[in-house]
Amino acid sequence: MPPSDEAARAAGAVRLGLRENWAQFALLVLINAFVGGMVGIERTVVPLIGSQEFGIASTTLVVSFIVSFGLVKAFANLVSGQLADKWGRKRVLVLGWIVGLPFPFIIIAAPDWSWIIAANALLGVSQGLAWSMTVIMKVDLVGPKSRGLAVGLNEFAGYLAVGLTALATGYLGAIYGLRPAPIYLGVFYAIAGLLLSVFLVRDTRAHVALETKAASESETLSFGEVFALTSFKDRNLFAASQAGLVNNLNDGMSWGIFPLFYASFGLGLERIGILKAIYPVVWGLLQIATGPLSDRWGRKVCAPVQNYIT
Repeated sequence: MPPSDEAARAAGAVRLGLRENWAQFALLVLINAFVGGMVGIERTVVPLIGSQEFGIASTTLVVSFIVSFGLVKAFANLVSGQLADKWGRKRVLVLGWIVGLPFPFIIIAAPDWSWIIAANALLGVSQGLAWSMTVIMKVDLVGPKSRGLAVGLNEFAGYLAVGLTALATGYLGAIYGLRPAPIYLGVFYAIAGLLLSVFLVRDTRAHVALETKAASESETLSFGEVFALTSFKDRNLFAASQAGLVNNLNDGMSWGIFPLFYASFGLGLERIGILKAIYPVVWGLLQIATGPLSDRWGRKVCAPVQNYIT
């Protein structure tokens, strides 16, 4: 969908580029760290809540919270871009935080495992909307020359926060127990992310208007055309989707099964937190290099390497 007339008129007052928009860009980096931290509070303690507090012996049942999260997040990702074009990026970002705000409180108060599964459905919607918007808004701000850098810094902030929060919850859990102390981090992330998004974030549709003002309406694609193109019609985009699937499968296994595996060998929560932090921290740190390299070398170069390694 082309940018609105208001956004197009506002485009004359904006400029593209990281240097020109560094303040808003840095704010969005911070907000995405909070988005990632919301997932990080689950990486160490939530699987152990299922096995130790609720006495769930089945590993499959324990990791069911990841299934609810993943399915809902996938659909939220699917519609987030279309909603951003219709409603504006900021409104969708704020909506994502509003949906995610009850999540840590439900985890703290949950009397049984079904509450955890429901909470993760809310988290999936929140992540699908909020994480997607921080990516899109950063890309809007920097323009076509630095898209890889923008996405790399976004992923760096998000996954570094996932890892550091997993580490922090492990130490808090070892000292104070699985609930509620480690989950208080999520309360802070949710409130801070919502307040920053409401009061400080500015919408970026004017930047889109500036970049695309020369494009005619006939060049736009419908939602169905974009879905088909990215899913199976374009070979490069299909390969990118496949690489993302492999990444998320690995991440899901690490998220749900490894804490239970480590605990079965008698490892304490603080050590489990360290092990759980390594994967997302390394993932995040490497984005600092791979994002800018994709602007220089092209997006396709790293995908075969990633699939070979994983």
